[in-house]
Amino acid sequence: MALHSCIFFIFFLLLKFSTTCFYARSLTEPLKGGFTVELIHRDSSKSPFYNPTKTLFQKLNTSFHRALDRVNHFYAKPKATKNTPQSVIISNQGEYLVKYSIGTPPFELMGIADTGSDLIWSQCKPCEQCYNQTSPLFDPSKSKTYEPVSCYSTVCQTLGQTYCLSDAQPNCQYTISYGDGSHSQGNLAFDTLTLGSNTDSSVAFPSIPIGCGVNNAGTFDSEGSGIVGLGGGHVSLVSQIGPSIDFKFSYCLVPLFHPKSSSKLNFGENAVVGGPGTVSTPIIPGSVDTFYYLRLEGMSVGSKRIEFVDDSLSDDEKGNIIIDSGTTLTILPEKFYAKLESEVAANINLERVNITDQILSLCYNSGGHNAVEAPPIVAHFSGADVVLDSLNTFVSVSDDVLCFAFAPVATGSIFGNLAQMNYLVGYDLLRKTVSFKPTDCTKMYGSSYCGPFVFGRGFVLVSAPCDYRFQAVGILPPSNFRKWVWAGKHVSCA
Repeated sequence: MALHSCIFFIFFLLLKFSTTCFYARSLTEPLKGGFTVELIHRDSSKSPFYNPTKTLFQKLNTSFHRALDRVNHFYAKPKATKNTPQSVIISNQGEYLVKYSIGTPPFELMGIADTGSDLIWSQCKPCEQCYNQTSPLFDPSKSKTYEPVSCYSTVCQTLGQTYCLSDAQPNCQYTISYGDGSHSQGNLAFDTLTLGSNTDSSVAFPSIPIGCGVNNAGTFDSEGSGIVGLGGGHVSLVSQIGPSIDFKFSYCLVPLFHPKSSSKLNFGENAVVGGPGTVSTPIIPGSVDTFYYLRLEGMSVGSKRIEFVDDSLSDDEKGNIIIDSGTTLTILPEKFYAKLESEVAANINLERVNITDQILSLCYNSGGHNAVEAPPIVAHFSGADVVLDSLNTFVSVSDDVLCFAFAPVATGSIFGNLAQMNYLVGYDLLRKTVSFKPTDCTKMYGSSYCGPFVFGRGFVLVSAPCDYRFQAVGILPPSNFRKWVWAGKHVSCA
C-alpha cells in the first residue's frame, strides 16, 4: 500500500511538472515568480578566461590589479548631472560571468555580469573594426526579433552617450570610451534576451536594449563576449526587466575557487532576502546612476570602532562607498585604511612579512594554514552591521602567506566581492535597499530547480522547482518523503 501511494504521488508530481513548470520557464510575459542562473568566476574551469598554466596565486594577483584598475575607472569618470545620464562599462573588467543569449533563435554568449555597468553590449557582425574574439560574433541579420532603436526614442536619449549619423540613417548609435584608450561604437537595438543556457530553465525577455558593437578596440579580452549590466541606470538589465522581477535581484558568492560549487544570481521571488540574521541598508542616490552607493559609518575591529573618513567627499555626498560584485578587494581611502590596518595588525600575533611585488601591504606567515586568527571586522553601514570573518578579510597569496584583503587609494571606496562571500546579498530597487544575510553559498542549488529528491527507499529521483506550491495537489506526500520540508500546502527546499 505504501509503495502504491508513493508511486501514485510521484506520477502526479511528474504530470504537474510536465504540464505546468517547464512551460512556465519559457514564458516571455512578465514573470510571477523568480528564477536563478549560475554565476561563473572568470578564473574557474567553466570560464572562457580560464588559463590552466597560471597558478591560483597568479590569478589572485591579477585580480588585485584589476581591482585597482576598476576603482580608477569608477572614480575617474566625469560626474554626471541630472540632465546627462551616463552608462558606464569597464573594459576587460569584472569577476563573474553569466550565460545569456541574444536574438531569435537565441545566440548564446557568455558575458560579464556586472553591478558596475548598465548597457548589455557585445561585438556584432558585420564588424568594421573589432578586437580578436575567439567565440563567434552575433549576427543581427539572423535574428527575427532584432529592431534598431530610433534616434528619437526615449531609450536613445536616456543612454546619454548616443548620436545619429544623419536624417537618412535615423537609427541610434552609441559610443563608449575608457580611460585606458579602449572604445566601443555601434548600433543600439532592441532584441530578445535569454538568461541561462538554452534549456528548459531559461527565461526570455523581449525588446531589451542592447549595444551591437561594430567598431571596438583596446584592452578587451579575446575570450569575452559581452557585458550583462546589473547597474542602477535606466538601460541596465535589472531596470529593463524590473516589472517582471519585482525590481529585485540577489547573488550568493561562494569562496574563491571552490571546486564543487558555483555562485548564484537570483531574480524576482528567488531574490528575496529575509529571515533571521538579515540586515538592510539604504541605497543612496549618487553622482552616477549606474553605481550602488551605500553609507559606511565606520568599521570595528573587535571592540574598537573606527569612524569612516574620506577627505575627498563633499558635504552633500551621503553615499561614500560603492558595493560592487566585480571588484575583488575592498578599497578604502588612505587615511581611514591606515587606521584600520593599524588596529588589525595590533590584534594578530603572527610573523609579519613584506612582499615587494604584492599590492596588499599587511601580510603574515601563515605556516601553511589558509586562515588567520583575528577578531571579526564589522562594517557599520547605515542601519546594518555586516560581520566579516577571516574568509572575507584575508586571502592567501602563496602557500604560506596570508594578506589583509583591503587596499588604500587616494580617492574612492568600494565594498568588494571577497567581503561579500558567503552572504546572500539582495538589491531591492523599489525600496532602494541592499540586504545582507549570512549564508553558506556552497549549499545553494545550481538553479531554481532543487533536486534530485529521494522518495522512500530510493525508488525514484525527480527534480522540482524550489518553493513549489502544492495547493492543487490535494494530497499529502508519503510519510517517508525526504529532502523537502512540508509546511501545510507549501514545500520549500531543505
